[in-house]
Amino acid sequence: MSVYISVELQRQIRNKFANCCAYCRTAEYLTVTTFEFEHITPRSSGGETVFENLCLSCPSCNRYKASRQTALDPNTQQKIKLFHPQQQLWTEHFAWNEDATEIIGLTPIGNATISALKMNRSQLIRVRKMWIKMNEHPPNI
Repeated sequence: MSVYISVELQRQIRNKFANCCAYCRTAEYLTVTTFEFEHITPRSSGGETVFENLCLSCPSCNRYKASRQTALDPNTQQKIKLFHPQQQLWTEHFAWNEDATEIIGLTPIGNATISALKMNRSQLIRVRKMWIKMNEHPPNI
């Protein structure tokens, strides 16, 4: 079910995340889709529609995340909380590989989030290669 998010709150979220997905860092202007305002803590788990609980998400990351708040770290098989874009810094949990086509997990949170949201699926790596050739990737956030 959709929930109303004021235009001003949408503007604040877009500014905070520089019109890029808070998870995979895809720039919205490079896609043919409109990004979504995602509840980091899902409403079904009591998450509120407030700035501190919202982020901008590409539709793919939003669908893969769904109502999850945890996932398995593929290295340890331990249940780990997913990355919280409002409370944690992307650069503390993720980095780009040498050619900026894949996201590398720097922490268990990063590893679990990359795995759960399929942030390095082959289709995304392919378009990142094209964006790099166009000098449009990685985003300068």
